[in-house]
Amino acid sequence: MVSSDQRRRQLAREKFERQQQRREEARRRTRRLTVIIASSVAVVAVIGVGAYLSLDGDDTKNSADAAASASPSASPSESESKAPEPAMEIDKKAQYTMSLRTSQGDIGIAMDAAKTPHTTNSFKALADKGYFDDTKCHRLTTEGIFVLQCGDPKGDGTGGPGYTIPDENLTALGKAGDTGSVTYPAGTVAMANTGQPGTGGSQFFLVYKDTELPPSYTPFGTMDDAGLKAVKKVAEAGVAEGAGDGAPKKAVTVEKVTVDKA
Repeated sequence: MVSSDQRRRQLAREKFERQQQRREEARRRTRRLTVIIASSVAVVAVIGVGAYLSLDGDDTKNSADAAASASPSASPSESESKAPEPAMEIDKKAQYTMSLRTSQGDIGIAMDAAKTPHTTNSFKALADKGYFDDTKCHRLTTEGIFVLQCGDPKGDGTGGPGYTIPDENLTALGKAGDTGSVTYPAGTVAMANTGQPGTGGSQFFLVYKDTELPPSYTPFGTMDDAGLKAVKKVAEAGVAEGAGDGAPKKAVTVEKVTVDKA
């Protein structure tokens, strides 16, 4: 027999995965429309004045950022270009600490570069250039799954760094099918994605209560006690609008992020 509580959690997980897929489809539609418009403009320019359109690297990155999916940046189709992930510069054998100074308290996150080198390296590269500074944690879920999602510079779930990183450490919490869904324990910090492999970017989620999800989201860190307490207080205040999934009522601004070798 499946209990009502188990059924509720299952429905919440299915809703979460459907949202990821819808956002990925919306992102692809946006990019296709952008390509069509850009192509039309180029054709008109060639016919009318014999000119041509060229984009430098910054413009290409901005276009990718604008079209990035909600969780957090989607992998382009084979016909689309994307920026490369940052060059590997961390010590893969070392431990790192990511510190989030937020409007609701400081959050310390222990990171293991040996298990998640691409993720750790990406976060350090982004943090070093102030990518996360003065951004909002845009999404809180309080039903079925229990996470606070951050890392989007746009603050609406559509932003990303213009590149994607591979999934890592997916077997750390167990394999799907062993006991049903895999549990991400309270305190876990993991990468958000579109629901498709290798689509992590900059968005991540902070688990404040044991949460059952498929083992598809790279677990790359663990919050310290003070950080977990701060996130729990945000969750206790609830969602600003709607039921169980939306912007947190107690707004969270990430004021500064640093990643340092422990």
